[in-house]
Formats: sequence, C-alpha cells, structure tokens
Amino acid sequence: MPKAKATISIENVVASATLNQKVDLNAVVKGYPGVEYRPEQFPGLVFRLKRPKTATLIFSSGKMVCTGAKSETESRRAVMKVVKELKKGGIIIISKPEMKIQNIVASASLGGMIDLEKAAYTLGRTMYEPEQFPGLIYRMEEPKVVILLFASGKLVCTGAKQEPDVYVAVDRLHVLLEEKALIFYE
Repeated sequence: MPKAKATISIENVVASATLNQKVDLNAVVKGYPGVEYRPEQFPGLVFRLKRPKTATLIFSSGKMVCTGAKSETESRRAVMKVVKELKKGGIIIISKPEMKIQNIVASASLGGMIDLEKAAYTLGRTMYEPEQFPGLIYRMEEPKVVILLFASGKLVCTGAKQEPDVYVAVDRLHVLLEEKALIFYE
C-alpha cells in the first residue's frame, strides 16, 4: 500500500460502434443543421452532444467513433443518445449499435517526486530521452497500458480498455516506485 494516495482522473474514453447498416450522411445534415460535415475534407460527419459533452464521428458505412466521454457509461450513453437523435431525425436504424471501448486516457498524481533517470534503468520496458520529451515512457505488460511518467509525480495512462485497468495500472506502478525507492515524498 503506497504512502500517499494517488488521485486519478479519467480524461477521455474513446469508443467505436457500428450500426451494421449504411447511413445517408446528407440526410443527417438535413435533419440536424448543427452537425459538421465537409466530405471534401473528411469522410465523416461530426455529431456533438452537450450532455454528455462528446463528439461522435459518423461514417456512411454505419461505423461511429465517440470521443470526449469521462467514463465507459457516459460513452455508451452518448452513442445511444446519438442513435436516438438520428431516429428522431428520420434516419431508419434497424438494430442496436455494437459498441467497443478502444482507449481510456487518464491522468494521475502520485503525490511525490520521481527520479526518472534511475527509473529508466530500474523499471525496464521504458524510454527516457529528456532532450526530446520530459517524461519517461513506461510500457506496462499487465494491464497492457502505456504510462507517461513525469518527475513531478504526475502521469498520463493511455491504452486501457476498461476503467478498472487504469486504477490497477496506477496502483501497481505506485507500489513498484516505492519498492524500488524511486519516489520521494516531501
């Protein structure tokens, strides 16, 4: 159990969904003039929601990518809300969307200073080139995530597929840093 409690905040959940059918994006634009659609620049349509504050890319293939959610639940809610809005706008959607979480990005603070130089040699599976980037890149095997670790004790965890993975990864790293005497508290 680490000496200080890490504060963890989920910043972004990226989910993909498929409607298993084609979608007429021009018909969506007619029903929702607020959406962004410039097919000459990008093949997808951007459907923004205020609650939850997300942006969902919708492609004519029926594939969707939702970003900006702060939890897996919020991500699911956003996709379902977009589908409901599409139906309300006269777009016929036959089946329930199939969803999959692609990436969860979280930030955390471990509450101490980290010796990155020493950590680069001790941890293994790391990359640390302070001339190019001030953080140490640590590739954790279980759970399979990448953690950007900074001397301030702050970090960014990316690549998680489930929220619990974020908490497990941060906790494991925190314990490891203490065991190897790589973190110092004021």
